[in-house]
Amino acid sequence: MTQGLRRRGTRWSAIVAMMALVCAVAIAPVVAAPPVPKEVDPVLMVTIPAGEFLMGNPQGKGRADEWPQRSVYLDEFAIDQVEVTNARYLAFVATTGHRSPPNPYGTDSLAFVKGIEQLPVVQTTWYDAKAYCSWAKKRLPTEAEWEKAARGTDGRLFPWGNEPATSKRANFDREWVEEQTLHPVGSLPAGDSPYGVKDLSGNAREWVQDWYDAEYYQHAPDRNPQGPEKKGVVRSIRGGSWHSPISDITTTARGRGGFALQTHGTGFRCARGLEGQTQQK
Repeated sequence: MTQGLRRRGTRWSAIVAMMALVCAVAIAPVVAAPPVPKEVDPVLMVTIPAGEFLMGNPQGKGRADEWPQRSVYLDEFAIDQVEVTNARYLAFVATTGHRSPPNPYGTDSLAFVKGIEQLPVVQTTWYDAKAYCSWAKKRLPTEAEWEKAARGTDGRLFPWGNEPATSKRANFDREWVEEQTLHPVGSLPAGDSPYGVKDLSGNAREWVQDWYDAEYYQHAPDRNPQGPEKKGVVRSIRGGSWHSPISDITTTARGRGGFALQTHGTGFRCARGLEGQTQQK
């Protein structure tokens, strides 16, 4: 009988211990998971794989600042699929208090103009573009990154291939007609690059990270080139705009402008390193 009581006591002890454990779990405080950081610029980015591509033009083709053509290796990176729009840029202005760009469509503040939300923002300086990309936890693409995103690895002349540019592929060689000049971003899919990046020829030409040097390709590194060391006040601009002739909207054409330049045709897009951030100079 004594053994039976001991067994019962042991069972009861086990049951009581189990109930205590359940209660402890039930009343344990809930620890919230750390919040997922919100993307302040939730636009689709296209991943460009690591590897080599042909940059520039063979001597005798294009312009002298595109020579020589060389094989360049880039680490994997991501780039905005479309140019930064007025809507996105004005969200940045509202959040940070950064100055709004001049309104190319009239005298009112750009924020009051209707129907331009999905047009690329223009009249931005290089510093405006850099500030926006930094706010978005991104950066401006290097000149080499921009060119690889535009032409892929087969050395094509335009983002869509080697066929001539048409109005179905690019917005170029036009006169200014207010809100009808620039196209909504991504509205010409026939002009997409081999990676699916849009509007890399025409519409708004785009600031990139690099200082401009007409002779840089002659001595540039063949792995992750970052552009020349600071030289003057001129930065590189790529892609051409709505006003550019066909020769300026190729994948190799190099534009340039002082970093305080503002025009009706100059905008930008952002990039992000995936194997380690590239430092902006």
